[in-house]
Amino acid sequence: MILSNYEISKALERGHIEILNLAGNDPSTSPFNTTSVDLRLSPDLSIPQNDNIGNLRPSRIRTAAILAGDSKREIMTKSQGHMLEPNRFVLGKTVEKVAFPIRENEPCYAARVEGRSSLARCGILVHFTAPTIHAGFEGTITLEIINLGPHEILLESGMYICQLIVEEVKGTPILTSSQFRGQTAAVGNI
Repeated sequence: MILSNYEISKALERGHIEILNLAGNDPSTSPFNTTSVDLRLSPDLSIPQNDNIGNLRPSRIRTAAILAGDSKREIMTKSQGHMLEPNRFVLGKTVEKVAFPIRENEPCYAARVEGRSSLARCGILVHFTAPTIHAGFEGTITLEIINLGPHEILLESGMYICQLIVEEVKGTPILTSSQFRGQTAAVGNI
């Protein structure tokens, strides 16, 4: 079941989910929509260089290690963003850090991160696969951003870039390992 803005606010108040650095807490105003919360783009980008590793073999090495070895870090400033050219791909992350704790005998939640229609209509895909933020996850959300449109698009630090749709989990999950839990870098944990 997808949570409404009111239920998301209540889950935040009760500590069943956490969204640190959220731009506001009134469920009737921005960053809340009726069934989602808008999240912002961090200034920290990871730009693939495509010159260090040849063919990718994700089944043989952790994805985070591959990306860290083949990416250049760029920090956007308030006065200078990143111009994303057509058919170019970058990894970004959210300003907000989220947590979906698993606690016995308490409500449990997971989420999906989705793009925003205003950006999609310009050709920007923000999270084009694996949108699930699993119960037990804690960290910033990595965004796989690609410009499929015909024009350059300016990415700016702090812009609303995606939306988080929170869902209730039935039952208490068993925590599993993940190379991305607790991540603070766009490439994940190395």
